[in-house]
Amino acid sequence: MLYYLILLCIAILPVVMLMVYINKQDKYQKEPVKSLVKAFIGGILAISVDIIIVYGIDSFFGDSAFADTIFYQAFLQAGIPEELSKFIMFMLLIWRDKNFDEYFDGIVYASFIGLGFACLENIEYVFEYGFGTGVVRALISVPGHFLFGVVLGYFLSMAKFRPEKRNTYIIMGLLSAMTAHGLFDWLLMITEVLSPAISSIIYVVFIWGDIRLWKLGLKYIRKQQENSKKQSKENALHNLEEQIRSNLNFDSEYKRIDWNAGNRP
Repeated sequence: MLYYLILLCIAILPVVMLMVYINKQDKYQKEPVKSLVKAFIGGILAISVDIIIVYGIDSFFGDSAFADTIFYQAFLQAGIPEELSKFIMFMLLIWRDKNFDEYFDGIVYASFIGLGFACLENIEYVFEYGFGTGVVRALISVPGHFLFGVVLGYFLSMAKFRPEKRNTYIIMGLLSAMTAHGLFDWLLMITEVLSPAISSIIYVVFIWGDIRLWKLGLKYIRKQQENSKKQSKENALHNLEEQIRSNLNFDSEYKRIDWNAGNRP
């Protein structure tokens, strides 16, 4: 019993840590817990959507030789359907949410969806393959889902608040997340069929790519923090202008009152 409790903690702990981290980066207007929970549950539900999409892809390609390739497994069974399923849940649950009202929110909600997906997936893998798998996934796979969410969320926020380029940003977000996820899995999978010497080189490339992905994710986080800061100042200025305008209108109405009317014969 204790062993399974330890496995559960190993599976969940990296997810919780990353959720706490990204929530702390939301500096100007924290998201309500109910919306964060909705996003997290949406990530869990995205696994069901992913299964349906993968089934459709497998049915289309059937028993073709292409279906046996590592590219197919990395992109068409993982990267593309998983990121598409997360995107679908984002659009269904978050896009019209009234609390999605600043630039940084897209990153927060997309990250929570990605971590919801990673949480259930992680529990399944850790309970099936054990402690070692849990440690490896805590360092690689869970942060991967988090970073794919950051990338997708960055572009979905741009699409939300810059509607003149909405379709472009949505396409860029989907393609970026799918490509990053597919390459991530492909580099890991291909080492299993190569010689040890070449696999070592591929691992170096993977680590370099993972570092680059972290740098990109942190860059997007800083950009949307800055955009939210500007947005917050603009909103404050707008509210102040509205208040001043309202006060001026009140003064105008006040001055038009004939206070001596009751004293006249």
